[in-house]
Amino acid sequence: MLIIIDPESTEPLYGQLVSQVRGAILRGDVGPGDKLPSARELASSLGVNMHTVLRAYTTLRDEGALELRRGRGAVVTAKGLDTAELEQAARTLVEVGRRHGLTLPQLHTLLDQEATS
Repeated sequence: MLIIIDPESTEPLYGQLVSQVRGAILRGDVGPGDKLPSARELASSLGVNMHTVLRAYTTLRDEGALELRRGRGAVVTAKGLDTAELEQAARTLVEVGRRHGLTLPQLHTLLDQEATS
């Protein structure tokens, strides 16, 4: 799992970490039972404070995506992330886009623009 953060971004570092781990879970890069790097290891490799990583891991634990085990680290849960809301939003986006005559590449462009704004 490759995690990249942008120190120049307006999004807080812990938020970037949360997004990166969520994305890895949703893409299937990591799955149920997979162990993530320890907070100390990840912080060291990214050059951030260990508490930044712990805050991200805690957020993901609270969402049900991770289980934090003392002495064993962060483990992706069998539940992972509930993608039902995301899947429904994607279906709605495609449906509305079709009604307005947009192609899938045009929708991709709109999503890319939204993601960078």
